[in-house]
Amino acid sequence: MEKEFYRLTGKMALGSRLRVLAAVFTEDAEKIYEQNRIPLKAKWFPVFYMLSNKEEKTITEIAQEIGHSQPSVSRIVREMTAKGLITENKKAGDRRQTIVALSAKGNSLIPQVLDQCTDVNSAVEVLAGEAVHDLWEAIEEWEFLLEQKSLSRRVLEQKKLRESGQVRIVDYEPKYKTVFRKLNEAWISQHFEMETADVRALTHPEKYILGKGGTILVALYNNEPVGVCALIKMYDPDYDYEMAKMAVSPAAQGKNIGKLLADAIIGKAKKAGASKLYLESNTRLKPAISLYYKLGFKKITNRPSPYKRANIQMELDLRSL
Repeated sequence: MEKEFYRLTGKMALGSRLRVLAAVFTEDAEKIYEQNRIPLKAKWFPVFYMLSNKEEKTITEIAQEIGHSQPSVSRIVREMTAKGLITENKKAGDRRQTIVALSAKGNSLIPQVLDQCTDVNSAVEVLAGEAVHDLWEAIEEWEFLLEQKSLSRRVLEQKKLRESGQVRIVDYEPKYKTVFRKLNEAWISQHFEMETADVRALTHPEKYILGKGGTILVALYNNEPVGVCALIKMYDPDYDYEMAKMAVSPAAQGKNIGKLLADAIIGKAKKAGASKLYLESNTRLKPAISLYYKLGFKKITNRPSPYKRANIQMELDLRSL
C-alpha cells in the first residue's frame, strides 16, 4: 500500500518518502546498537561523535557543528547525562553556558563505537555498489542546490508559471474603461496622489491614449480583468512611445502579470516600428523598478515630467532586442 501511495503522489510527497526512508535507517541503526550491545540511541550519535575526541564543547558549539537546533541538542545532552554518558559544567566566566564532555563511562564506549562505524561504512559502501545511483553523492548535490534556492521558492516559481499560463492579454474595449481607471487610481492613491494628467488619461482613455495613436492592453485571469498597461504615443525626437499606466490588482499579484503585460506592450511598440521605449516611475515602487531593469530598461536623466511623483526616467532600446 505504501509503495502504491508514492506511485500515485509522485514527487510531491518527496518529504514524506524521505521521512519513511529515514525511519528505516533509524530503526536499523537502533538494531545495530543492540546487536553490538552498545548502550546508545541512534539519535545520540552526532553528539557522542563530536565529543569522542575528548574535547569539551558548549551546547551551542555542538548544535552549530552538527546542524541541529540548540533545544534538540540540549534534550539529547540531558538524556545522555541521565544515562551517565556525559558530564556537565558551567563555563568559567559565563555561568549561562554549559560545557559538556563524555564521562568515563562515555569514553569507555569509544572503541566499540569506532569499530561499529567501520562496519557501517563498509556496509553502506556495499549497498551503494549494488545501487545504480549513488545516494550519498545525490544527497550532497541536492543539499547544495537547495542552499542556492529553497524548495519553497522553487514551488512558488512553478506556481507563478502555472498561473501565468491562465492569463490572457487582450486589447482594450470600452467595457474595460472602469477597471482601467480603478486599478490605476488604487495604486496611485495608495502611494501618492492623483494628478491632473492622471485624471485626464484615466477618465478619457479613448481621447488621450487611443485617439492619439496609443494602445491599452488588459490582462484577464480566469476571464476577469486584473491588470492593465498603456502604450502612449509620444511626439518627441528621442522616443516614439511611453509605457505607462501599468496596474495589477492586489488579489492577482504574484502571477507574473506585470511581466506578461510589459512583454506584450514591448511587442506592440516593436510592431509599430518604435526604436526606443520610454517610461517614468518612482523609486518607492521597488517591485516595478526591479521588473523594468529585468526587462532591459536603463536609467536616464534630465527629462521633464508632467508628474510630481516621477523621480526616475528609463528607456529601452528596442533595436537591441
